[in-house]
Amino acid sequence: MTVPRITGVQLSEVTAGPLLLLGPSLGTSVDALWSACAARLAPHFQVVGWDLPGHGRNRTVGSSFTMAELAAGVLALAETALVERGEPGGSFLYAGDSVGGAVGLQLLLDAPGRVAAAALLCTGARIGDPQTWADRAATVRASGTPAVLAGSATRWFAPGFLEREPSVGSALLTSLSDADDEGYAQVCEALAGFDVRGRLGRITAPVLTVAGAFDQVTPPASLQEIADGVPGATSVVLEGVAHLAPAEAPAALAALLLRHLLPDPYAAGLAVRRQVLGEAHVDRAVAATTAFTADFQELITRYAWGTIWTRPGLDRRSRSLITLTALVARGHHEELAMHVRAARTNGLTEDEIKELLLQTAIYCGVPDANTAFRIAQRVLTEIAAESGTREENP
Repeated sequence: MTVPRITGVQLSEVTAGPLLLLGPSLGTSVDALWSACAARLAPHFQVVGWDLPGHGRNRTVGSSFTMAELAAGVLALAETALVERGEPGGSFLYAGDSVGGAVGLQLLLDAPGRVAAAALLCTGARIGDPQTWADRAATVRASGTPAVLAGSATRWFAPGFLEREPSVGSALLTSLSDADDEGYAQVCEALAGFDVRGRLGRITAPVLTVAGAFDQVTPPASLQEIADGVPGATSVVLEGVAHLAPAEAPAALAALLLRHLLPDPYAAGLAVRRQVLGEAHVDRAVAATTAFTADFQELITRYAWGTIWTRPGLDRRSRSLITLTALVARGHHEELAMHVRAARTNGLTEDEIKELLLQTAIYCGVPDANTAFRIAQRVLTEIAAESGTREENP
């Protein structure tokens, strides 16, 4: 397997918020394509762009690669960023234009669970046809990227854009002329072999597709094909945009990405609450909600579950340990029973719960721990009876 070297580009000054990777279009640098949009996203995410081999800040060009190998290189970049954040093996958000969107599709298929949500812009499950890409690669190898400059200017921008935004257009066309000929050709060859149309139904992460109304390369039908194939995906068409949505409509695209990648905390909280406490428990709580308690139920769902339990800084096991300790210390016995059950759902073993309660005997008090042991024993016995098995302690 040939995994190309991928260069990351920090597009936000802070590292707060979820990690968001941004992918470029063929012939562009991620700076030129994404900078205006990234500035609007930076308050909410750690924004990291990446450059294709031979493009932008990535001047390394090796041997040819497939789209799957290119995606593996991007995943390695994401893992490096996650390790630096103290989240090895964690998930990240993704948005990519054109070949960057194709890489997003490949990541969603090859690394399920790693991409928490994705926005796929001006792209397709297959882009063009193999012979066209082979011809483009041959042209660039023979005559250099300036040979495709005029055609790219026609395909990239909606009518009138270059006159309205000459500096933006100039930066993008300069990035094309500066791209390494071999690096550009290798990306063409990767696109020639890319076709995941038959695999879209396997994608489970939330997906938004964004098309440009004037896009000749990947017209709105191309994005709609992805949205129709990916369960639950949604599709938007941006008017006045061709193939480079992040540069052509940075404000409108940033608003779309924020709505998609940062869902309503209540909806996110309700999903996590169901995962941790169980469908039956949450259904009972919802059914018991009255006009008097409705605001409180929304408060705990939106803020406790949607704001705290969804944060990436601690895994759910750790949050269960902290929550159990706090409940023992404060004597909240009804909540303790509920969270012993939640702790088992989150992967804590009976021995780990026992060790936690032993430690609370020292730091919270023996009477508190005595009551906690009695409650935990009852809940664990109930869980064992429900499942028909009991964990064997070594």
